[in-house]
Amino acid sequence: MAMSILKLRNLSALRSAANSARIGVSSRGFSKLAEGTDITSAAPGVSLQKARSWDEGVSSKFSTTPLSDIFKGKKVVIFGLPGAYTGVCSQQHVPSYKSHIDKFKAKGIDSVICVSVNDPYAINGWAEKLGAKDAIEFYGDFDGKFHKSLGLDKDLSAALLGPRSERWSAYVEDGKVKAVNVEEAPSDFKVTGAEVILGQI
Repeated sequence: MAMSILKLRNLSALRSAANSARIGVSSRGFSKLAEGTDITSAAPGVSLQKARSWDEGVSSKFSTTPLSDIFKGKKVVIFGLPGAYTGVCSQQHVPSYKSHIDKFKAKGIDSVICVSVNDPYAINGWAEKLGAKDAIEFYGDFDGKFHKSLGLDKDLSAALLGPRSERWSAYVEDGKVKAVNVEEAPSDFKVTGAEVILGQI
């Protein structure tokens, strides 16, 4: 009897490990980010790093941007993605927001923000390559604290990315989350594109 239970437990552990290694399988728990959440209170003391060149980082003394400066008194659309220079992020996610930027402005959105668990220098080079810096504000979450605070962190070691984030989007008004979407798997692009969030504003 004991051997049977042990075998079942081992089989369950193996299946769990296999599922976690598959990028297309969601192992996401419940995110702390929900409608009504005050995003600045949910991530107390956390700052983001605006995309910049290394020289700009040095001249700014490696300054960071408090969440209150990003969200308070503003209407913001923010989307998070697993990483700069990766497939879906480069080919679909960022382009969807870039191509709809005029529609966001028409709805009174003050800023459209992209955030990723990257240093601000890598995300700056990526944003420039995509030609999206004039339309979208890019921020790094270099240590992942922002996403961890919101329960949106994700281990993507199976894709050699290490600790990263879910693919998600949100509409935030004066710091309060009005709408939020999280993909079932970071490789999906079904509910976090610009057209979906435009319909939620």
